[in-house]
Amino acid sequence: MQHRLVTTFQRWVGNPILRRLPNQQLLETKGRVSGEPRITPIGGRRSGDQFWLVSEFGERSQYVRNIKADNRVRVRLHGRWHTGTAHLLPEDDARARLRELPRANSAAVRLVGTDLLTVRVDLND
Repeated sequence: MQHRLVTTFQRWVGNPILRRLPNQQLLETKGRVSGEPRITPIGGRRSGDQFWLVSEFGERSQYVRNIKADNRVRVRLHGRWHTGTAHLLPEDDARARLRELPRANSAAVRLVGTDLLTVRVDLND
């Protein structure tokens, strides 16, 4: 039930607003069925040539399901797009990882998340 409420709010209210913000971090995946680009507002942190984030609903998140089908992604950081390869890391301690990521987003993920999953994107440029 919580998953359905949160994802409905994100899909129809939160994400359309956040996608328009110039400094919002975005993840672009390829739709596993449509093949069309899918853009999701995210929160995470770049560390060298890697970008780290935590999915609040793990493998139930649509962008995670898209990554499983095709792990080539793009990440928008500070208004600039970077290509990369996403890796799902179920063995990583997602709660510990959240302590290393931006505080506000991490608090939201902890609050609504039911199945945390760490995602690492190896940036190509």
